Amino acid sequence: MRIIKVNATNSTNEFARELYRGNTSFEPVCVVAHEQTKGRGQRGSGWNSNAGENLTFSVLYPKIRVNINHQFLMSAAVSLSILKVLNKFNVPALKVKWPNDIMSARYKISGILIENILKNNEIAASVIGVGLNVNQTNFPGLPQASSLKLSTGNNFDLDELLKNITDEFEKKLIQINAKSETYILEEYAKNMFRRGQVSTFQLPNGEYLTGIIRGVTTSGRLNLEIEDAVFKTFELKEIKLMY
Repeated sequence: MRIIKVNATNSTNEFARELYRGNTSFEPVCVVAHEQTKGRGQRGSGWNSNAGENLTFSVLYPKIRVNINHQFLMSAAVSLSILKVLNKFNVPALKVKWPNDIMSARYKISGILIENILKNNEIAASVIGVGLNVNQTNFPGLPQASSLKLSTGNNFDLDELLKNITDEFEKKLIQINAKSETYILEEYAKNMFRRGQVSTFQLPNGEYLTGIIRGVTTSGRLNLEIEDAVFKTFELKEIKLMY
């Protein structure tokens, strides 16, 4: 995969979207920033990262063979790719917090933001943004944040780590199709943070709900067992896991 290195940019996702404009045919390309000044995460949150200590990058990927209603399949595949790479580097207690935060034990070490570009009711291209805390050790005001160095005690080579992740993306994303959907979603469910455990969730109105994570639907909705054999599914903005 071709890699473009930039010293500083507002957002690697925005940079990648600019690369796409006007291109109807292209190979996968990765934009990695030494410093990202206005990184974005899920739910409209920001992604703050010390310059030169972490990985902030976006992959512009051509059309994925997935139905527009099953876009979550790509999110699951990307999450599993990062888990596989980090397992190779002996990062402990890895899980995916729905929909696609990467956890080491109960601490967040990575966030993913995927923005699909749609044309004629199909996915024309995808921008896969990743923020991965690598060698940073201080996260003021973020008690639930951690990094690979804090989790393992080791320093990491950013270029080596990036190469491993982008290689795994190319392997995993090319395999996505209708036949692989069940397998990918089952693997994702096996690796979900707090799956099978009684957990507390907050609803948009401030009320709390107790339930057990059982998995996800094909569209990426969270599947909760809220009473014995009583299940309910939720969209991202409809529920928040408290941990």
